[in-house]
Amino acid sequence: MRTLSNLILGFTLCFGSAFAASNCTLLASGGDDGPSLLKAVQSCSTITIPKSTTLNIESRLNMTGVADKHIKLEGTIKFSSNITYWTQNAFYIPFQTQITYWLLGGKRISLNGGGTIDGSGQVWYDAFATNSSLLRPIILTIYKAKGVAIENITLLNSPEWNNLVNEGEDILYRHINISSLSTSVNPAKNTDGWDTYRSTNVSILDSVIVNDDDCVSLKPNSTKIRVENLDCTGSHGISVGSLGQYAGEYDIVEDVIARNVKMSNAQNGARIKAWAGPNVGSGIVKNIRFENFIESAVQNPVVIDQCYMTNATLCAQYPSNTYIEDVLFTNITGTGTESVVASLSCSPDGRCSNITVSNLHLTYPSGSAQYSCQNVNVTGNAASLFSCTST
Repeated sequence: MRTLSNLILGFTLCFGSAFAASNCTLLASGGDDGPSLLKAVQSCSTITIPKSTTLNIESRLNMTGVADKHIKLEGTIKFSSNITYWTQNAFYIPFQTQITYWLLGGKRISLNGGGTIDGSGQVWYDAFATNSSLLRPIILTIYKAKGVAIENITLLNSPEWNNLVNEGEDILYRHINISSLSTSVNPAKNTDGWDTYRSTNVSILDSVIVNDDDCVSLKPNSTKIRVENLDCTGSHGISVGSLGQYAGEYDIVEDVIARNVKMSNAQNGARIKAWAGPNVGSGIVKNIRFENFIESAVQNPVVIDQCYMTNATLCAQYPSNTYIEDVLFTNITGTGTESVVASLSCSPDGRCSNITVSNLHLTYPSGSAQYSCQNVNVTGNAASLFSCTST
């Protein structure tokens, strides 16, 4: 009996001093299940949420600093729709002014089981339509963690980004199903599938995403990133950046491979974006490979935008200080919804270098497809498709 314990209906049944190495099963209490879930993760090695169980979470979840934990989510974790509580109590993320329901961090953590995390996003979509300054929570933030595997989970209706990896190392996502769709006239906004920040060795694999905004966004200081076998619908693409937004900050994104991606009804496909203009930061984008993209009804299938959120006059006067080099776009096929199907728009003064394009087969169903580039020399077997200018 010393190795057995259970969490049932919010109460802990503990047998002996070996509770920390025990297994727990957590059932719904009818109230706020957040404290019981926190206690289970702190006390037990394996925490099971059964298939028939929906945990109602009305308070924030701080699961940082834990080790050797297995959260077996077979049922549902559902965050409450109490906007007043969450805007006042969710964890604040300084980068790009975010908040989050859930911080999960430590070492050797697994979250899997076929269950669902429900962000109750609809109330947030409707509220944001009338208050664009409203801070909305991220469903799950991996925070200061090493050795985390999240697999076979559905993320439903996140109010903001679905996943943030903040200062993570050796992080794996596999078989994740993301759906953020509004049921009203107010669309789901900024529901990125994944954002990585100050993290290394992150793999995002074998997943299906239906959302608004980036399918995957690699934010500052993301290195050794693998994105593979994704099916993205309605998104803003697989995006490196945006980078160089904040004065005094030096941003790095390097050693990235994104391959075998299906992109449908999207704003962008394979994209790199960096800020220009006065009072911005600097950085480097290096060794980026976009490979084997199949794109359908995508507005901008291939993009480098080194004047992101900056008009042409300011970009010429204040070129981007985020340099882009050693980038490959290869084996990219499909259809664009605009005549320019590939745009490599760099700042003046050699801020882009060693950009290679090969095996690009993109069409514009309503006319002739155009390939454009500014302030960059492109190489590769598709370079002849591009009409390039300098400013």
